[in-house]
Amino acid sequence: VQLVESGGGLVQAGGSLSLSCAASGLTFDDYAIGWFRQAPGKEREGVSCISDSVNATWYSDSLKGRFTITSDNAKNTVYLQMNSLIPEDTAVYFCAAVTQFYLCAGYGLYMNYWGKGTLVTVSS
Repeated sequence: VQLVESGGGLVQAGGSLSLSCAASGLTFDDYAIGWFRQAPGKEREGVSCISDSVNATWYSDSLKGRFTITSDNAKNTVYLQMNSLIPEDTAVYFCAAVTQFYLCAGYGLYMNYWGKGTLVTVSS
């Protein structure tokens, strides 16, 4: 199983970025895919999760509607559109997969597979 994140980079506050998570080696429909992030010196936190099989999404309350998660099953890819970015969004963003949607959130303790992450830096 391989999860590969892309789309990170440097952006000014107020700007947008779109992250992609390409999955291979698994049956995409059987998994929920989540985005997590870890800022320097902080714990990893859940950002958003999606499962097409149960038609569900989850977002961290702290995002206040700025991020949107979508998936393209034909491409085995999940996207995270991030708008109105603030410096506090600076972190390494990881995608991860788990077989049960209800396990996707929080600190990601129950995720089965992880990508290596992509760095997002938001300048003030």
